[in-house]
Amino acid sequence: MQVNQMEPVGQTQDQLVDWDAYNTDGFFDELMGPHQRPREGYERVAAYFASKSIRELQGRQSYVNSLLLNLGITFNVYHDADGTERIFPFDLIPRVVSASEWGHIERGLIQRIEALNLFINDIYHDQHIIKDGVVPKEWVVSSKGFLPQLMGVTPPKTRWCHITGTDLIRDRDGVYYVLEDNLRCPSGVAYVLENREIMKRAFATLVSSVPIRSVGHYPNWLLDVMQYVSPGSSGQCAVLTPGIYNSAYFEHSFLARQMGIELVQPNDLVVQNHVVYMRTTRGLRRVDVLYRRIDDTFLDPTVFDPHSMLGIPGIFDAFRKGNVALVNAPGTGVADDKVIYARVPEMIRYYLQQDPLLPNVQTYICSDPSDLSYVLDHLGELVVKAANEAGGYGMLVGPHSTKEEQAAFRDKLIADPRNYIAQPTLQFSRCPSFISDHIAGRHVDLRPYVLYGESVKVLPGGLTRVALKQGSLVVNSSQGGGSKDTWVLE
Repeated sequence: MQVNQMEPVGQTQDQLVDWDAYNTDGFFDELMGPHQRPREGYERVAAYFASKSIRELQGRQSYVNSLLLNLGITFNVYHDADGTERIFPFDLIPRVVSASEWGHIERGLIQRIEALNLFINDIYHDQHIIKDGVVPKEWVVSSKGFLPQLMGVTPPKTRWCHITGTDLIRDRDGVYYVLEDNLRCPSGVAYVLENREIMKRAFATLVSSVPIRSVGHYPNWLLDVMQYVSPGSSGQCAVLTPGIYNSAYFEHSFLARQMGIELVQPNDLVVQNHVVYMRTTRGLRRVDVLYRRIDDTFLDPTVFDPHSMLGIPGIFDAFRKGNVALVNAPGTGVADDKVIYARVPEMIRYYLQQDPLLPNVQTYICSDPSDLSYVLDHLGELVVKAANEAGGYGMLVGPHSTKEEQAAFRDKLIADPRNYIAQPTLQFSRCPSFISDHIAGRHVDLRPYVLYGESVKVLPGGLTRVALKQGSLVVNSSQGGGSKDTWVLE
């Protein structure tokens, strides 16, 4: 997804950062407001970087890259012929969110998660929202995330989506929109925590001069959620990982370590009499809660995919009988299907009797004949997305696609319209980024992390992902994206 634009000429190494030369190119810029003046909250950040030379920033970047490598802050890219493990690129210039902006985002996310949790519980029980015609039944039952095995099942404390990563963007109007909800195994929060620690090391003076809300309490919040939904008196919790070759293994081990709980793999677990135990050197020990980072259909080969090598036989029955809590609960994936996403504003009105605070992006449902006709006629203008893909895959970006790519997607849409939605091509807001020897605008999104235990809590800030390639709108790390520290002001 590329946008052609002029890249600033590199500056000499001893030259100071010159904000007057910074060009917003007509996009909404997070740092630079009208008349080339920093926006609210960015004044100290802009002044600090204006006092630094390109040479000094290059030195800081090298230091940060060494930290990332030495701390093992890496991720894996599947099918990468050059080797799978690499550091997660980190941009030096933080993103700042004012207290008033964050208050609005936080209220909107709390509202959204409450409605989504009610929706998931409803469709696996009485399906009132379907009977009342708010969400079509065929959308639900045809969703890859809908699991009929969950019908009639109620997870502990009726919490389905304990952890959500909701992706937000700002268009040219500066308004925050929800791009998608991630309720299955949302990743990235470990980078939020480590980004803050890196900024403290690399830019201690700047960090101490700005009143920033802390993100360090996330592991405690997550452990509180796990213990809240624990069905057992001991509250024994563990993180379930597929293993060291998973792309997010760093995060799995990091969170287990931060919470002070066990990191287990499937072969560490056994189910006896519908109770889950982990194997230890002292024998079997009951597990009450698993923060599982294994997809739904791989969890139990006796219920879902019989070929799964990652499953624990019997764990689904233990969950169904209320003997173990799974975080997130199986079946939540139906709520981050991109077709179902289109009706979240209606869910909020239906379940909460409130108007949504965070709007959706306009969405065309390709299984609707009139929407499909429009999409087929405007493929060169729209972004077409597969309903259940992630990571920037399964997409057609119309304005930057070839006629051959459009023809291929036309065939896919006609063959399987349920699997696709389309949206206008949005121009994500930009934020200044340090690029080798100069500062230039790069497109960003924001993934706040929402925890739902006794109440809903939103981690202040979240993961700002940045498209480090010039003109790119693809922020995913697997496709050249990086991240920034996100500062929510007190």
